[in-house]
Amino acid sequence: MRPSGPKIAAVLLVGILAISFGSILVRLALQAAQDRSLAFSLVMSAGRLGLAALLLAPGWTRPLGSRAGLPFAAAAGAFLALHFAFWITSLSYTSVAASTALVTTNPVWVTLFGWVFFGERPSGTTLLGVGVALLGGLLIGLGDAGEGKGTNPLLGDLLAVLGAVAVSFYFLLGREAQRKGLSTLEYVRVAYTVAALLLLPLPYLFGGGYGGYPLAVYAYILLMALLPQLVGHTSFNWATRHIPPVLVTLAILFEPVGASLLAFLLFGELPGVQVLLGALVLLLGVGLAVVGGRR
Repeated sequence: MRPSGPKIAAVLLVGILAISFGSILVRLALQAAQDRSLAFSLVMSAGRLGLAALLLAPGWTRPLGSRAGLPFAAAAGAFLALHFAFWITSLSYTSVAASTALVTTNPVWVTLFGWVFFGERPSGTTLLGVGVALLGGLLIGLGDAGEGKGTNPLLGDLLAVLGAVAVSFYFLLGREAQRKGLSTLEYVRVAYTVAALLLLPLPYLFGGGYGGYPLAVYAYILLMALLPQLVGHTSFNWATRHIPPVLVTLAILFEPVGASLLAFLLFGELPGVQVLLGALVLLLGVGLAVVGGRR
């Protein structure tokens, strides 16, 4: 039975608030570790997913609702690993604003891949809404780019786009895994565990490891697992069972808005007029896409 619209909206709101902590926690971890290497980016990615998988481990031995969804869940986990490897690494090379704006271009990729691979032709209104929402996201990114361009902005921006492509496949495959009979909890257990297992050895391949960091770094990674991963991503995965993935990814476009609000509350960083304007344009685009998706 499909939940009510207000319930879905409430779950998405909780997910947006939780995922908005993601870039802030990464920034705090980078500052605490004083390490912007690829190895440390992979430590954060693997640690976040590994801890999330461990926290979900109780109950793992219960029988699955359906095994038909397992290949889709495992593939989704592989793309989730790629997403975090690309996105978190991008934050070492480009600004948080640019990285966040680019990694949230996933509505474009979800719309395109859903059309190409699953035959889900979007309505004209949905396409218009996606375009308007992305314009709002671009305004937010440009208006909040006061941190500097980073050490290698071109590489960082490319990694953020690749992260957006990977997370788009993750959401589409996750929706299919749940359509094949897996519950949301069963699905995220498989996906998060596969992603963690793929990422855990990688820091060692790039000359890093999991020891020797300040205690604050491990605290920030634990918070990444609890808030953006377990609360944020799991909320979005639940929502994909009931509404089109493109609408879920459009909701994720509000992450820069939430991150700006948290930056104001935690660091006193007041968003500029352009950021607020971008948020209004973003809201308009999401509204258009929702209207277009009601078919």
